[in-house]
Amino acid sequence: MMRINSLKFSTLYALLIVTVCWYVIHLLLNTPTVPDPLLTFSRLVNLLTDDLLLHLLSSLGRIVVATSIALILGITVGLMIGLSQFFNTYLSPIVFVLFPLPKIAFLPILMLLFGLGNQSKIILVALIIVFQIIITVKDSVMNLKKEYFLSIKTMGATRIELFKHIIFPSILPSLFTALRLSIGTSISVLFFAENYATTFGIGYFIMDSWIRIDYIDMYAGIVAISLLGLGLFLLIQLIEQRYLPWVQLEKGTQQSFLD
Repeated sequence: MMRINSLKFSTLYALLIVTVCWYVIHLLLNTPTVPDPLLTFSRLVNLLTDDLLLHLLSSLGRIVVATSIALILGITVGLMIGLSQFFNTYLSPIVFVLFPLPKIAFLPILMLLFGLGNQSKIILVALIIVFQIIITVKDSVMNLKKEYFLSIKTMGATRIELFKHIIFPSILPSLFTALRLSIGTSISVLFFAENYATTFGIGYFIMDSWIRIDYIDMYAGIVAISLLGLGLFLLIQLIEQRYLPWVQLEKGTQQSFLD
């Protein structure tokens, strides 16, 4: 409970600082392109009862589906590479070559192959996230000491018990870190993708407001997409605190040494 309260306090503190800085910039520049944050927040509340909520839900749905696909594929391929010399030999070079490629450039190809609807956008986001998850899982498994596997095998553990007590606990902390890093990336990519052949999505809403020179709506959309990313980030953080208590204990121990 104390960690959750601390997380709430730090989040509110950060939001307050950002709002104050925004308001100061608004006063200094005195231009419609940087509207009053209080007016923007008020407009955001009004828009949420209108069509902005549909835009947010559309974007959230695409992110959830894309992340789920990336997790299933990424964990599977990462485990295959990390646990098998055969797959490590023949799949690792492919992952190594594809990982640094700017996959957002494949959006036109994906639109040609999968159409202009949700499929191409979801696949694009999943493609960008999946390689980070593959590498994270692979490295976590390959960094495990052989003694761990030998110890649990001598105790007569089954393959399922091996995964339950050794492999999954070792990859989960790094996997949650990769997920947190992927949230910002996925929202950024989706913002770009939603500017093409769609009428629903927070990216479309922001750019449509910009074209209409409606800066308050545009900033309201930016605040909305920022809150969406923040909400997903905090959700992952809370899940990690709830189901990976040993990670939080290690972090607390490290912090005590730093202090």
